[in-house]
Amino acid sequence: MELHTILPQIIADNQLHARWLNTLSLMENTGARKISASEDPATVTYIILKHAAEEHRHAFYLKKQIEKTGKELPTYAAEYLIAPAYSKYYLNQLDIDVCRYLKRELNLTGAELRFAAYLLVTYAIEVRADELYPIYQNALEEVGSKVNVKSIILEEEGHLEEMINQLQKFSPDWEGHAQKAVEMETRLFNDWVGNLSAEVN
Repeated sequence: MELHTILPQIIADNQLHARWLNTLSLMENTGARKISASEDPATVTYIILKHAAEEHRHAFYLKKQIEKTGKELPTYAAEYLIAPAYSKYYLNQLDIDVCRYLKRELNLTGAELRFAAYLLVTYAIEVRADELYPIYQNALEEVGSKVNVKSIILEEEGHLEEMINQLQKFSPDWEGHAQKAVEMETRLFNDWVGNLSAEVN
């Protein structure tokens, strides 16, 4: 089942919708914490700080949107999420898969590995965000929901450009490496959507 089919079902049920927003917030927060964890204390750049700050803000913004559903979900505890185990597994597994690939293909270790993984994982997630949030926004508009994610869409588009700029400096073969990361993410994303579908239906 695809997001186009699942999202209208989620939006139609305020409790499910609140849990969906909380799940997206969890994932944005996980991404922000992963970016911060990959930082080198001495050489961290303006772009990386900006990106981490914006992902944290997205997590907060999505959490705030829950109020518009009339529900209150205080934490990221499992009962307040949709497909909680897989939603947490998805980004962590992508990180592991990309790190394995970089060790195998480029023999990277330490700080170099952390930075390269940040670039590829974040690129793959931004490609996904550029697809997911517009689908969600369209579904919201179709039913006249008070919830909206337009500000996130604008920032995610900027993030993707920034990631491409950083990847171009990282490697002349960046497109091949980025494509591998996207393939890994696509498998995990499809599994995640399957888990969402199983819980919604």
